[in-house]
Amino acid sequence: MEISINPTLLAQHPELKIGIIHYTKIVVAESPQMIKGRMQLYQENLFLEMQELPVTQREGIAEWRQIWKKLGADPNRYRHSAESLMRRISKQNYLTPIHSGVDLNNFFSLQYEMPIGLYDVAQIKGFVTIDLGHDEIGYEGLNGRFNTLENILYSRDEVGAFGSPFVDSKRTAVTEETTDALHIFYFRPSLTNDAANELLASAGKMFNQIHGGHYQIAIISNDVPSITL
Repeated sequence: MEISINPTLLAQHPELKIGIIHYTKIVVAESPQMIKGRMQLYQENLFLEMQELPVTQREGIAEWRQIWKKLGADPNRYRHSAESLMRRISKQNYLTPIHSGVDLNNFFSLQYEMPIGLYDVAQIKGFVTIDLGHDEIGYEGLNGRFNTLENILYSRDEVGAFGSPFVDSKRTAVTEETTDALHIFYFRPSLTNDAANELLASAGKMFNQIHGGHYQIAIISNDVPSITL
């Protein structure tokens, strides 16, 4: 699988940095009780923290709102996925378990304060490119409606758009039938390469402990705009 960032996008925004984890031979199922309990406790602690530090003042959330603006989108109208999750928790509308893949993805997004997408590799066709959307780019999303991705980062394959830091598509959603998956981490530009690699290694190890199989990590950026896994 080849994954790259559009060179034109990188020329305009050389600070962009994307983390990749490719999982193979995994088993997705109901989350273990340990994960469910940890996720619930984490959300309750976040709720308490946000009584003192509002969502938009949290470091990762604030930085991604600035990226949204730089790319030309309105962060108040189109909130990135990490902020949307945080806002739910700030209202005590806690996330309920779905399955181990989605639950861990949400946990990582909350923990690292960044948008993260998880995709079923079997539903991805050909090369993957990260690009900036326009008013004719969109898809049926997991939020139950058609989403236009104007001035929003998105991932596409030979079929079309399938993911973004805003909301992901139904087409490539991970299910309990998924055996190979692609994790895309939309890093904050302020994160160093060493910190980004450590984050990916930690997330990959935890995902692997729950799902088995194998995984590879990589970072695509202005230094390495294309990788093959």
